[in-house]
Amino acid sequence: MIHGFASNLASFKTLSFRSGLNILLVDTSEGASDRQSRNGAGKTSFIELVHFLFGADSRKNTIFHSDALMASTFDVTVDIAGSDISAARCATKPSRIAINGTSDTWSIPPLPDATGTPVLSNENWKANLGRLWFGLPSSNDTEADRFQPSFRSLFSYFVRRQNSGGFLLPMQHSAQQLAWDQQVSLCYLLGLDWTIPGRFQELRAQEKVAQELRKATRSGDLGRFFAKAADLRTRLAVADARANRLRKNLDAFEVVPEYVTLEHEATEITQEIAVMNEGNVIDGNLLQQLNASLADEDVPDFFEITKLYDEIYIILPETVHRRFDEVGRFHRSIIENRRAHLAAEIASTETRIHERHHRITERDQRRKQVMELLRSGGALEHYTLLREEVGRAEAEVDGLRQRLDTAERIERTKAELDIERASLTKLLQQDIHERSAIIREAVLVFESLSESLYEKAGSLTISETSSGPQFDVQIDGQRSKGITNMQIFCFDLMLTEISMKNGRGPGFLIHDSHLFDGVDERQIAKALQLGAERAEAAGFQYIVTLNSDVLPRQWFKAGFDIFRYVVNPRLTDATDTGGLFGLRFE
Repeated sequence: MIHGFASNLASFKTLSFRSGLNILLVDTSEGASDRQSRNGAGKTSFIELVHFLFGADSRKNTIFHSDALMASTFDVTVDIAGSDISAARCATKPSRIAINGTSDTWSIPPLPDATGTPVLSNENWKANLGRLWFGLPSSNDTEADRFQPSFRSLFSYFVRRQNSGGFLLPMQHSAQQLAWDQQVSLCYLLGLDWTIPGRFQELRAQEKVAQELRKATRSGDLGRFFAKAADLRTRLAVADARANRLRKNLDAFEVVPEYVTLEHEATEITQEIAVMNEGNVIDGNLLQQLNASLADEDVPDFFEITKLYDEIYIILPETVHRRFDEVGRFHRSIIENRRAHLAAEIASTETRIHERHHRITERDQRRKQVMELLRSGGALEHYTLLREEVGRAEAEVDGLRQRLDTAERIERTKAELDIERASLTKLLQQDIHERSAIIREAVLVFESLSESLYEKAGSLTISETSSGPQFDVQIDGQRSKGITNMQIFCFDLMLTEISMKNGRGPGFLIHDSHLFDGVDERQIAKALQLGAERAEAAGFQYIVTLNSDVLPRQWFKAGFDIFRYVVNPRLTDATDTGGLFGLRFE
């Protein structure tokens, strides 16, 4: 429980509290505005003070950073692990918490500063409170810790803040509180398996990443890179086959010494054979012409000429006849010489053709030998190029294989996550079934509390969904703001009682006066009396801030004196010094 609050601010109203119900009452003057009451009297500021001293972030826009309070130190005396502990904090050094009291059993003991005062960092202060009040393990600030219950979130169910939207719904202590944090915190306080909603949130985080990745792979440059798994599978098969062929060629490759020289020799031989074949063609044509000419070289028949003359009755003189004989002999001599020359030319041509055929045979044989060598291997530079090509082909295969693996994982992620969601839903069903006694107790406590306020009892439902555990509260007339606030009242008292039984909680519950906005005076009276009774029975402290004009004067049971629970001093908005801080500030 909280014993009291104090400050070195001279105008601060030192507060003392006792066990059970405590009402911090503000006497409102006639005509005072809500703004005057809020900033002057200090009901809401009291809630902020509680959070400030129990580890809340010290933001620049809080009242403790105002010029009026910036240099002031505030402290609270509270029971921690069976000892009265005083913890002090100042906005000028918000990360420093001065501790006074027995702290030997704390997991993180305070250490003396330069002045000898035992101090903790604000983070270590919260870690100690989380462990000592709620049984939280020490956080390692790892990924595994991100969906676990935290001290500040659990604590905020016991001290709701109007400014944070703490009175909108029973299940949330802040309008900014995420659904998973509600599920984890409530399961933890009630004694259900809080790891299940944590795993649901981990699943939602994975689904979000998978959804964004699938969206990215369907558009833009990333979409062109990844493509579909089926397309990548085809491209991989083709690329892998090509890489295997190149690898086999590389494995069978034999480097031939002087490969380039042999290439040149083969080329020269080919050119030489071509020249000789061309010469043979030319000589072959010449041989045909020479043989034809030799066949045409015959001696003329002078008998035919003589006969021709006789037939035309010309008698050849002896001298003419002799001349014909001489011409014939001369002409035969020429023909014989011509035929001898043609025969010699034919023989020479045939010899050249024969020699060329022989040379062609020899050179072709050498060319076959060279080509066999070339076919058996290659040049070193060719081997290097082939090896580089093999490397590129294998790199392409590896890249396609990785892209295919990614594409397949993306495509099967949704199915796997759906299976995981179904598995978690089944696990949640099993947990709710196995812990039905815990749920039954919470349901009955809520029913009993609501029935004490209204003729018809309300209901608390805890059910499994595919998104995690769902908590619903119902009280007839819930469209009314006052009814909603009474849902919160019943829910908070139920949560405090159950968590106290589980050994989890600070041992107190604090409600701001905003909880009773719009609530009928009769229900306020019942709620205050019910809070007093349940706090005494369960052994927790219940602190309420109220305006005096809202405090009921009747509707209480006989013998119940509400003013017995009013804390001294009473605050007032009538003067500048009547509020909690004894001054007005913006």
